[in-house]
Amino acid sequence: MTDASASANERCLEGFLAHLRHERGLSQNTAENYARDVRKLFSLAGDTPLADIHPHQARRFVAILHGRGLEGRTLARTLSAWRSFYRYLARDHAVAHNPFQGLRSPKAPKTLPKALSPDEAARLVDLPGDEPMTIRDRAMFELFYSSGLRLSELTGVKLSNIDFQDGTVRVTGKGNKTRVVPVGEFAQRALRDWLAARAALAAPEQLAVFVNLRGLRVSARTVQRRLQTWALRQGLTQHVHPHMLRHSFASHVLQSSGDLRAVQEMLGHASISSTQVYTHLDYQYLAKVYDAAHPRAKKKR
Repeated sequence: MTDASASANERCLEGFLAHLRHERGLSQNTAENYARDVRKLFSLAGDTPLADIHPHQARRFVAILHGRGLEGRTLARTLSAWRSFYRYLARDHAVAHNPFQGLRSPKAPKTLPKALSPDEAARLVDLPGDEPMTIRDRAMFELFYSSGLRLSELTGVKLSNIDFQDGTVRVTGKGNKTRVVPVGEFAQRALRDWLAARAALAAPEQLAVFVNLRGLRVSARTVQRRLQTWALRQGLTQHVHPHMLRHSFASHVLQSSGDLRAVQEMLGHASISSTQVYTHLDYQYLAKVYDAAHPRAKKKR
């Protein structure tokens, strides 16, 4: 790719990212994911101008990525980013056609989100110790599991967002949408303990609830790293990531209540179809209980 075409592409990408953040209200993390996908397109296109990419080339790009091992779900996300990018180019850069419109990715096998069992979740959040960072981590994990937050929502919680009187927290999720979700008793207790310890750490002007030892807002990467470290210390054998606590919250609430609409509201899903995956988790759980408990379910040896 020539320097001139690379520079032109980067200017288009900068404008696209500004559009995503300021007009569509997407988070910084989401915008960065779009940027990575669009840069894949730049690499595949080489010296071909964006306006000159045609559907047969678009299909070849998808085939190349599939050949490199990208699965259907990842390719679908990449294609969605490319289509959005070309819609922006049509609006702001007079690119007349979208070569990715109508192009489908290979079908991805359906996979259910992994969730912890209630016992595993309880073990993970019940952290031993009274060091400031342990108190913080306990509060973070309890709030994660208690309220089903996304990682970006957790790190974005401000002091003014927590209402102990009502037992709720107000968070800003995808599409800059705000929702209020309940906070359980254990999480409230852990949060009170953390806020007492936080007073000696946080910078005076810092509004974020969760801060690091320097008094600054805790990063998403730090939360991921601390969760993995504690999962090993607490004897969990599977890989634990922040979204797993959100999955665990959803599946455990659904197992207890069966109220899919309530879970949808608490998770902040725009569509009930996004929440219905947890009904499959619920059936899996019931099947396991049945297999373990029902005398007619046990296999003869």
